[in-house]
Amino acid sequence: MSRIGKKPVALAGATITVDGALVKAKGPKGELTFSKHDLVSVSVDGGAATVSPANDSKQARALWGMTRSMVSNMVEGVTKGFERKLELVGVGYRAALKGTDLELSLGYSHPVVYKAPKGVTFAVAKPTEITLSGADKQQLGQVASEIRGWRPPEPYKGKGVRYAGETVRRKEGKKK
Repeated sequence: MSRIGKKPVALAGATITVDGALVKAKGPKGELTFSKHDLVSVSVDGGAATVSPANDSKQARALWGMTRSMVSNMVEGVTKGFERKLELVGVGYRAALKGTDLELSLGYSHPVVYKAPKGVTFAVAKPTEITLSGADKQQLGQVASEIRGWRPPEPYKGKGVRYAGETVRRKEGKKK
């Protein structure tokens, strides 16, 4: 039995509709869709959505908890939204907003411009801190990963783009 899958998802301020294999969540922050597998069924009753497996196969039980997590993340995304913070560490590393796009100075001979995808907004409080926000948790993590991919933190000086709170394992330099 899936411990996560058994729990119902509270629909605080969101509405969920199930149309065949499509599960749609709508709320104040937007609308998200998810294509569920045939081995899992989603039902909405009252103020909660429940997920149940179609049979007792290993694959159905594996998809049960994952589908419940996806529905839960969709509900949380359309009601509260998600936020991801990045830190720029290094001399001359900074970020700035250019309209809705993000312009990064990461030690290259040119600035790196990252176009804001639909559903993700950037905020730059300080030149070394970037805040990403949006309703889709997966898309937010993907965008943060792509930005971090331009200059991942290196182990000798710790320079690079890192997630807020990320610890970088430092290595000792060369010795004489």
